[in-house]
Amino acid sequence: MQLNWAPMFDERILMVATLEKVFVHAVCALLLPGAVFCEERVSDTALNHAKEILKSTPLIDGHNDLPWVIREVTGGDVAAFRLQDRNEFDTDIPRLREGRVGGQFWSAWIPGETAAADAARLQLEQIAIARKIIEEHPDTFELASTADDIVRIFANGKIASLLGMEGGYGLNNSLTNLAMYYSLGIRYMSLTHNVTLDWADAALGEQSHGGLNRFGVEVIREMNRLGMMVDIAHASPATMHQALDASAAPVIWSHAAARALVDHPRNVPDGVLKRLDRNGGIVMVTFIPSFLRKDVWDMEEKMWATDAASDTVREIRDIWTAYDAEFGAVRASLNDVVLHIEHIRDVAGIDHVGIGSDFWGMLDMPIGLEDVSGFPRLFAALIDRGWSDADLKKLAGENLLRVLREVELVAKELQPIKLATGPAN
Repeated sequence: MQLNWAPMFDERILMVATLEKVFVHAVCALLLPGAVFCEERVSDTALNHAKEILKSTPLIDGHNDLPWVIREVTGGDVAAFRLQDRNEFDTDIPRLREGRVGGQFWSAWIPGETAAADAARLQLEQIAIARKIIEEHPDTFELASTADDIVRIFANGKIASLLGMEGGYGLNNSLTNLAMYYSLGIRYMSLTHNVTLDWADAALGEQSHGGLNRFGVEVIREMNRLGMMVDIAHASPATMHQALDASAAPVIWSHAAARALVDHPRNVPDGVLKRLDRNGGIVMVTFIPSFLRKDVWDMEEKMWATDAASDTVREIRDIWTAYDAEFGAVRASLNDVVLHIEHIRDVAGIDHVGIGSDFWGMLDMPIGLEDVSGFPRLFAALIDRGWSDADLKKLAGENLLRVLREVELVAKELQPIKLATGPAN
């Protein structure tokens, strides 16, 4: 919509511009959530403001699957992937810099279907790839182990890099292995991915334990003792609630969205969100389109029904491209991410929301957030919606830093306590 009144006073210009912005946001929120024009209407002033905020406050992204993309594309050869150059996927150094990324959790994911005999080996390989990303680009990345490390590295102009395990499959039911992974730099572990373990139910897996069994509780207590954040992004609602009951430290969702907006099993119910004020944890809002819009989720279910056997990054990109060409793929947009962020803020509180993109080399990420360069646009959209600088800084990284510091404090208090290591039961 374009308004071309000939104003007599500057005040009328301001009034018209304000009314236009209010009208556009009302249409977006009520009638056209996710519409392309909605997400594109970020002002230059807001974009510049967002970039200034991200100069002083580290944007800490909770989840990026680059290590697995590198494994599939180059067999794990980080140098051959050439992160210093723009690539065909969604993550490289030039675009990380454009996106003002100040801290990044690199995901050391392994498939839940991995045989137990191979799980620990594959887990160690993925940790090695993640660490190689950091080691081969020392001018850009530096390994961070603590909240203070993140602040220091960011102040020195580098991207603080942390490691997260996605799914506890590599533990092989051993708390000793958990301690080993912590020593290698793992600072959060998602209890599950999409497959239920011997000790924890996954949101998309069989509900075998009614949440956590006794060993699952011991895993959480040992994570608390080590100083490793408990990530329940892929857990069932029962597992979420029981993890909140068991954890002495704040928990995180490294990449999730609001179930009240999209009834996807991977999203977080309001009943869980309401518990975060007491626990202190945060939901790091994902950019995965099927979590953000029901019509995208419905489309993807049809897509995978015909191509369920294809699972590599390139195969999935080809499937999406072919489906889009034949049927016209439904897209999510930056505005959908905004709506999930604001819902979690409204239900859980501003202290309990962050950013967890989950870039993984796909072509279907939200319009306006197609790659890691898009973070300032997201913050500009929030500025245009009236967010304060203080709240934007909490969303960007201050909430995650607070959680990590509290996790570190709990670990110091629990260090004298050594839990027994035994098999799951």
